Amino acid sequence: MSTPEQPQLYLLTPPVVDIDVFPDQLAALLDAHAVACIRLALATGDESTIARAADACREVAHARDVAIVVNDHTSLAERLGLDGVHLSDASKSVRDARKALGPDAIVGSFCDTLRHDGLSAGEAGADYVAFGPVRAVGDETSAPTDLFQWWSEMIEVPVVAEGGLTSDLVAHLAPYTDFFGIGEEIWASDDPVAALKTLTAALR
Repeated sequence: MSTPEQPQLYLLTPPVVDIDVFPDQLAALLDAHAVACIRLALATGDESTIARAADACREVAHARDVAIVVNDHTSLAERLGLDGVHLSDASKSVRDARKALGPDAIVGSFCDTLRHDGLSAGEAGADYVAFGPVRAVGDETSAPTDLFQWWSEMIEVPVVAEGGLTSDLVAHLAPYTDFFGIGEEIWASDDPVAALKTLTAALR
């Protein structure tokens, strides 16, 4: 995952995918938009279900030279021919994942809204850290703009902004983030391609 000045798109799959339908949706979206990486972000922990989805999505992604990683299942990443893993436990598993997958794999870490966790993940060898949600729902704590601003000024490890993105937030955070992690914001739409275009209009 390279990090040019303009933020790139980091696509999260829906938590449940229909492998008879979703690969075509994914292909249409990748053909319409430049995406740096895809995260297989399924809600299930069932390895056979993840494997079937991974096989279908990997074929679409790699045909377009787009990297694809899987949530948390480090052991599956290499076995399924994926490009790496996205860890949801901050820095706790980063060193083990790096050791298991090697120096060329993508190892990312979700660090909630905590600067310290992000720093620890970076020191442990994460290729990127993700903070979010950027817009809270209910009792959630949101990741503030000044966290991304501080990170972009002080830390070289690329940062992902994700969770509850709106077109206004994309425009607001664009100067301070390397990637926008986008998933639920578009998949609920009848036209994810158009939804992504609207959401990221400020990046064009």
